[in-house]
Amino acid sequence: MPPTMKSIVCREPFSLSLEDRPAPVAKADELIIRIRRVGLCGTDYHIFSGRHPFLAYPRVMGHELSGEVHAAPEGSPFRIGQSVAINPYLACGTCIACRKGKPNACVNISVLGVHADGGMAEFIAVPQRAVIDATGLTLDQAAMMEFLAIGAHAVARSQVGGQEGSPDRVLIVGAGPIGVACGLFAKFNGARVTLADTRATRLAFARDRLGFDDVVDVSPDLAAALAERTEGEMFDAVFDATGSLAAMTQSLAYVAHGGKLVLVGVAPGELIFADPEFHKRETTLLASRNALAADFERVKQAMLSGAIPTDALHTHSLQAQDMPSRLPELIAEADHVLKAIAQF
Repeated sequence: MPPTMKSIVCREPFSLSLEDRPAPVAKADELIIRIRRVGLCGTDYHIFSGRHPFLAYPRVMGHELSGEVHAAPEGSPFRIGQSVAINPYLACGTCIACRKGKPNACVNISVLGVHADGGMAEFIAVPQRAVIDATGLTLDQAAMMEFLAIGAHAVARSQVGGQEGSPDRVLIVGAGPIGVACGLFAKFNGARVTLADTRATRLAFARDRLGFDDVVDVSPDLAAALAERTEGEMFDAVFDATGSLAAMTQSLAYVAHGGKLVLVGVAPGELIFADPEFHKRETTLLASRNALAADFERVKQAMLSGAIPTDALHTHSLQAQDMPSRLPELIAEADHVLKAIAQF
């Protein structure tokens, strides 16, 4: 293994550079993964623009990762050259959340690319428990597992579904990657999904390429449009994937009596609801953070079955070394970018 490797470093907001850094050295329980693909998401864009609430600079971004096993300890179930994805949520295993089977909410969590340097580099050392067998998937598909797992986890938290003739009504606010992921897995559960966004291009793409047949533009008349769709009853579950405090607050108005509001996006600041509106619905309010191993497995099986339109989800490709110039362009083109994937 070479002593140094190429890495993309965000030194401060709006500053990316291609740098040589020391190559990782594996600990006893770690594998060395040669990174081949890095998916870009809102977290990376927020880090670049200085809007992430949990980050200190400088940082190597990148948490949507796939690659090949480069080195493994003796006795490992993984073989050299095997295609893998990475679960980037490194939990302590001992805190109250971990003891209750919720490592995604670990008190001491270290998320690759956020709390610790991530995979926007040629190599990374990760605990063996964080490595996911991606046999049967392309490297691009494997790099999309993480954002889809976030949606799968949020839907699992909500317990939405339904049967033919009586599906749950589900509203997804925000038609970016996470919102789309929530919508896909809600549909897999049998729910009837409506997708709302401020961007007409995103809605058209979701309708024409991803199979969401009910989309609605976020406008001053949104509440009336949603009431008309639901005979005034609104939605059994509303998923907010905007990361906007104003949108999160407004989403309560779209929840049916007895329904659920699931906050998937995160934003700095205080979230305030009108208590009478919250109480009269007996609203269940849920936060959804990260994903569990079971969510990654559900995504993998859905990909292997062909249920997820991965070719349509993957809208942009770029070379990792071009990241300093291309990332600002992707942000500027956000209306037309669903999932961009960098290649090493």
